[in-house]
Amino acid sequence: MAEIRVENAVKTFGKVVAVDDVSLTVEDQEFVVLLGPSGCGKTTLLRAVAGLGIVDSGRIMIGDRDVTYLAPKDRNISMVFQSYAIFPHMRVFDNIAFGLKMKRTPKDEIQRRVQSAAELLHIESFLDRYPSQMSGGQRQRVAVARAIAVPTEVLLMDEPLSNLDALLRLEMRAELKRLLAELKVTTIYVTHDQIEALSMGDRIAVMRDGKILQFDSPTTVYDMPADRFVAGFIGTPPMNFLEGQVRRANGAIEVYIGDYALKPIPEMNETLARYDGQHIVAGIRAENMEALDTPAEDALRVTVLVVEPLGSQNLLTIRIGEDVIKVATHPDFRAAPDQDIWIRFPSSKIRWIDRDTGRALVPDLDKLVS
Repeated sequence: MAEIRVENAVKTFGKVVAVDDVSLTVEDQEFVVLLGPSGCGKTTLLRAVAGLGIVDSGRIMIGDRDVTYLAPKDRNISMVFQSYAIFPHMRVFDNIAFGLKMKRTPKDEIQRRVQSAAELLHIESFLDRYPSQMSGGQRQRVAVARAIAVPTEVLLMDEPLSNLDALLRLEMRAELKRLLAELKVTTIYVTHDQIEALSMGDRIAVMRDGKILQFDSPTTVYDMPADRFVAGFIGTPPMNFLEGQVRRANGAIEVYIGDYALKPIPEMNETLARYDGQHIVAGIRAENMEALDTPAEDALRVTVLVVEPLGSQNLLTIRIGEDVIKVATHPDFRAAPDQDIWIRFPSSKIRWIDRDTGRALVPDLDKLVS
């Protein structure tokens, strides 16, 4: 078992609280992504698990061992760094074999493990080359091969793809996901790239200001964000936000954006009724709205500001009152700047957020989505 448990971890640098009372459990063989903007504490938390930085308080467990104060070499972990950290004066074979040699592994075992790791990463034909003779993507594969060549319980990866161009990142995402599925190793992966997080992780921990705001499956984090920050951070483009006023009329609850009424699903009525007469935020993603080129029942007339053809879709920037939002349409949908179109808002796709606290609301329960 290689379950990782972080219990009430705190790490400060002077007056800056980099990790603020964080608790996190990564199940055996699970792939967990720490996601957040620069400075949110994700790398500091990863380094604490690795033993490269000791927490001020709290505890870190790997399996049934308390490793809080153990040196990295005693934690049975491997790590892949953002900068690759491979040795330029060593051939690829020796780079991959480095950790095995440090553990005084027999030569025949080193040969077997290096060959196996190189084959998994498709770099077996490069073992006699130096890093300077390889591309960035190939050097990244060397760094990963070195990490997996050593028998380990835990693999830690700190933004390993951030130095690659877009096409290489796309290729390496798929390679890493395939590789880690084969290895069945417990993995914590740090990134600020939400596409990496959504496409690779079993679960995502979204961090901000040293805290974990939401820890759940990629689908849940995307569809049911816990608060306004998560909703606005996840997604390309991020979730749209419209401010409206809750009103009760003839026993029904509606949220008015100007003169236009958004109708919540019936399960939200009890929760939204507590906000009667108050302002609340409606969040909806660009792809969840329906764009029409002719008037229709329950559709809102809006003006197109910008049209961005993206091949697989058109991204429209539109104005609703004082708000400017994005709408994704089919690539065949015809629209032009200054043109009027009509938008429908499917009730099941609207996420309701408390304007003052930023917390997301759930049916019949005034609490965070978790």
